[in-house]
Amino acid sequence: MLKLSPHGTRGASIPRWFLKVVNGPVVALVRLVRGRWLRIAGQPLLLLSTTGWKSGRPHTVPLLWFPDGPERWLEVASYGGSATHPAWYVNLVKGSPTAGLEVQGRRWTVTAEVLVGAQREAAWARIIAAAPLYDGYQAKTDREIPVVRLQPARQPLHLL
Repeated sequence: MLKLSPHGTRGASIPRWFLKVVNGPVVALVRLVRGRWLRIAGQPLLLLSTTGWKSGRPHTVPLLWFPDGPERWLEVASYGGSATHPAWYVNLVKGSPTAGLEVQGRRWTVTAEVLVGAQREAAWARIIAAAPLYDGYQAKTDREIPVVRLQPARQPLHLL
């Protein structure tokens, strides 16, 4: 089971209603163009589908992504530098670490791993080099912004 890192005491304020209004059209656009040509801060977008840990309802959000080897992606749970974690991160940690992923028209079932220690620091350095805006998000909050690695879920071995 993944462990939820502490919330902060200060940070940016992003109303959840705003994200609900914006995310729907962005998700539709990402699917329409299969994730091609869409970039924010120079980074491509993917779609992450989690299950609400309290509601049990599916939620899909567009996120920037960073490569972490073949068929592995890094996500930053920044929530714009908010003191609280984004819902998708909480869903992965408190609910199921398994999620749906859509990247450039391809779909996977993935498992999440929250990076800690030296792994997180190395990934964070690569992320900041590619998208310095995350350094600004970190400066807004006193919580350590989590970095999550997503990789294809391994199918269980069925023995006869």
